[in-house]
Amino acid sequence: MKKARCAERCLGIEISGIRRLFESAGPDSINLGLGQPDFDTPGHIKEGAIAAIREGKTGYTPNMGIPELREALSRKFKNENDLSYAPDQIIVTAGASEALHIIMHALVGQGDRVLYADPGFVSYGALAILAGGRPQGVPLDARMHIDVEKAKETMDGARLFVLNSPGNPTGAVEPRENIRALVEYANDRGVTVVSDEVYEHFIYGPKHWSAALFGEDVITVNAASKTYAMTGWRLGYLAGPKEYIEQALKVHQYCQACATSISQYAALAAYNGPQDCVAAMREEYRARRDYFYGELTRMGFSFPRPEGAFYMFVPFGEDLTAKILKSGVVIVPGNAFGCNAPGYARMSYATSRSTLEAAVERIRKAMEG
Repeated sequence: MKKARCAERCLGIEISGIRRLFESAGPDSINLGLGQPDFDTPGHIKEGAIAAIREGKTGYTPNMGIPELREALSRKFKNENDLSYAPDQIIVTAGASEALHIIMHALVGQGDRVLYADPGFVSYGALAILAGGRPQGVPLDARMHIDVEKAKETMDGARLFVLNSPGNPTGAVEPRENIRALVEYANDRGVTVVSDEVYEHFIYGPKHWSAALFGEDVITVNAASKTYAMTGWRLGYLAGPKEYIEQALKVHQYCQACATSISQYAALAAYNGPQDCVAAMREEYRARRDYFYGELTRMGFSFPRPEGAFYMFVPFGEDLTAKILKSGVVIVPGNAFGCNAPGYARMSYATSRSTLEAAVERIRKAMEG
C-alpha cells in the first residue's frame, strides 16, 4: 500500500484527550474523566421514544427537525431565556457537537480567527482548525472567569467568539455584566458570538444569562444531552439569525441530513413534559459538588468553588496528576483544555457519592505516596 495521504486539517489536530482516557480506563478504574450524567434518562422521555418506534416514526425527518420539536424549543427559549427565536430559526442537530461543527463550517473562512476561553472545552479549537480557521485562546482571571479586558484586546479582526457559561472545564458562570460587555464589544467589531449554553440548568447560586439578550449577532447552542441525561441520544440544537441558519442548514444537510427521528421525539417529550427531573438532578449535583469541594480543600487544594456544570478544575500539579492517574482515578490533565492550565486537572462529579468517596481515598493515598 502506498503511503496514505491525509488532509492537513486533520493532521493538525489530536484525538481528544478526554476520549482517549475514557476508552483506555481499566475495569477497576474510578472514571471521573467523562462529562456524562450518571442518571438514567427519565421515564417519560423514554416512553416518548418507544411510542415513536411503535408508531413507525423511523424515517427521515425534515432537515431542520420535526416542526413540533422546533416549536417546543421556540417556547423553551421564550419561557426560560427570554429569547424570541421562531421555529424557522432553529436547527435540530446530532448533539451540540454537530451544532458547533456546522456553525464553524458555515461562518469561518480560511485563516479566520476563532476565539474561546483558555482553558476551555476541547472541541472549540479543533473544530476551528477543521473549518480552516485559526483558534486563539482568551485567558481567564484568578476566579476562572473570562478576562473581559484581555478578551477585548483579541477581538479586532476575529470572526467568532465562543462563549461557554457555565464553563467546561472550570464550572464558572459568567456574570451578566461580563456577558453583556463581551457581546456588545464583539458585535460592534463584527465578531459573531457563539453561546454554548449546554449546562444552563446546572447552576448553584448565580443566574444564567443568555448571550443573545445583549446582541443580535449571536448564535445560541444547546442540547438535551446534559439537561435530561440524554448524552447517548445525540440531540442538540442551534438558533440564530436567519441568514446564518440558511448557511448552517447546507452543511447540516450534507453531513447529517437530520437528527435521529427517535431522539427528536424523545426530546419532544422532554421539553413538553414535567421538569422536576431536572431540578432533582441539579440538587444532587449541588450536594456532590459541596462534598467533593470540601474534601479537596481540606486536603489543601485552593481553587474557586464551581458555580455550575459538574466539574472540578483542580491545581494538582503535574507530578500528583500522574500519581492520581496511576492510582486508578481517571482525571483529565489541564493541557487537554488549552495552554493556560499548567498543572491543573479536570474531574467530573457526575457520578455517585460512593464513587466520589472512593476517589477521595485514592487521591489521599496518591498524595502520601
